[in-house]
Amino acid sequence: MNHIAYMSRAVRPLSDQDLQELLAQCRRDNERNNVTGILFYSHGNIAQLIEGDSEVTRPLFEKIALDGRHSNVVKLTDKPITARSFPDWSMAFHPINPEGFGALTGFFLPHKMPATPDTLSIADALLVDLVRQAVFGANTTAAESAGVGS
Repeated sequence: MNHIAYMSRAVRPLSDQDLQELLAQCRRDNERNNVTGILFYSHGNIAQLIEGDSEVTRPLFEKIALDGRHSNVVKLTDKPITARSFPDWSMAFHPINPEGFGALTGFFLPHKMPATPDTLSIADALLVDLVRQAVFGANTTAAESAGVGS
């Protein structure tokens, strides 16, 4: 198994209806292909982590990268995993506030890691931490994921 995380930019803002349709499609396809993960959306910014057999996730990412609903698709990680971080979620979804998305970007791109804003909601902080643990490992601290002290 492996997981792939990426970020992208929606070509137009997604309405609640657009998001519901996207999630229904993701969940249907992911259940069929035994893929799990989480999708974040904030004011046109998209971040997603998918996990499953590499024979499925790599072609799936290539398909996602060509999807015309978004642009500037940047793969952030593609690595083997021993266990799923989101085993029960065919595709979890969470709208995230701009400060939370900035912090999420920092965890994926440690060289751009911003200080955690005081305005970050508890829910966003927990989700950012959950994704950091999924990407860098459950025993990794924020400083370690940023390369501090290495």
